[in-house]
Amino acid sequence: MDWSDWAIWLLIAAVAAILFLYIRLMLKNRRLRQLADESNRLRREAAEEQQRNRQIKQEMTSNIAHELKTPVSSIRGYLEILLGPKPVDDERRHYYLERCYRQTLRLSDLIQDVSLINKIEESAELFPKEDIDVRAIAQEAVDDLADKAAAASITVENRLPEPMPIQGNRELLYAVFRNLIENSIAYAGEGVSVVIETYRSPLPTYHIHLYDTGRGVPDSDLARLFDRFVRIDDGRSRRNGGTGLGLSIVKHAVLFHGGEIYAKNRSDGDTGLEFYFSLK
Repeated sequence: MDWSDWAIWLLIAAVAAILFLYIRLMLKNRRLRQLADESNRLRREAAEEQQRNRQIKQEMTSNIAHELKTPVSSIRGYLEILLGPKPVDDERRHYYLERCYRQTLRLSDLIQDVSLINKIEESAELFPKEDIDVRAIAQEAVDDLADKAAAASITVENRLPEPMPIQGNRELLYAVFRNLIENSIAYAGEGVSVVIETYRSPLPTYHIHLYDTGRGVPDSDLARLFDRFVRIDDGRSRRNGGTGLGLSIVKHAVLFHGGEIYAKNRSDGDTGLEFYFSLK
């Protein structure tokens, strides 16, 4: 091989090296562009998330102010009558004080629910997990609401198997069952039944079905059931002392336990509202 052949091979090698470096540079630039695009996307998503959080907090603040307005106005009105220059007989005085007491209970429930839902969202790590029995907690909620259910001629039946051990938070699981049962008591109507049962059993996830045989809700309202401060029957819920946060707390508590929840009206000739949720 003479020098001209060597020159050709050297030229080919140089061209190949240049092409290799060019391709490598192009790939590097492409990767940099991808990283830049990804960084911009994450920044946009973070900004959008911050904006959504601001809107949620603004809406919640506005809703809380609205919810506080009615009981505070009522308490103020009753106290102005009691403290006014006109004499009030004992019967009326007792009536006004009883109404003030009921409104303070409503305020207390609202403050407790707002505090709980904020704690779940912002400081979930503050809820410790321990070995607990799901069925026992459901039964505790059933027993605590027995008088309220009886007043509406409602029967609540706990068909969950025993035991149902889980690593979970007692306070949040109790809130799930209590709020779901209270929802049925408030909306299903009188003389109905509420049933709690399992509908599938592939451990390590429990699948729970809670339903009532009442009137159900309009299909158009199902998607809003778990939103904050939503009342399908606003007047009835206010009379029963609802805060409008119960089902939102249920959803957050189920998510805390690695589960999902959805609601639908019963079909196939049955009436009522049913909830399906899971707990890991």
